[in-house]
Amino acid sequence: MDKHSAIYKLYPNIITIRGDVAYDKDEQEVTYDSNAVDALVASEAYKAKRAAEYPPYTDYLDGIVKGDNTQVQAYIDACLAVKNKHPKGAA
Repeated sequence: MDKHSAIYKLYPNIITIRGDVAYDKDEQEVTYDSNAVDALVASEAYKAKRAAEYPPYTDYLDGIVKGDNTQVQAYIDACLAVKNKHPKGAA
């Protein structure tokens, strides 16, 4: 998520952004909290990084479908490793 998307998400009354200045539907300047915007951007980036590190289940699908407990446990272990590396709420 980029900065402008974060501003729009946090402040639904903002219609237009030019540079770092935001405006409402009446073209009145709207003040927004830059720290809150930056925090949302960082949080979304953290979540995306965490999600990208999960192993693709397709790598384990054959073993999962066949009920191969070793493959199932390997997938679970790989997922738990990501959860430990990137705990929720750490961003």
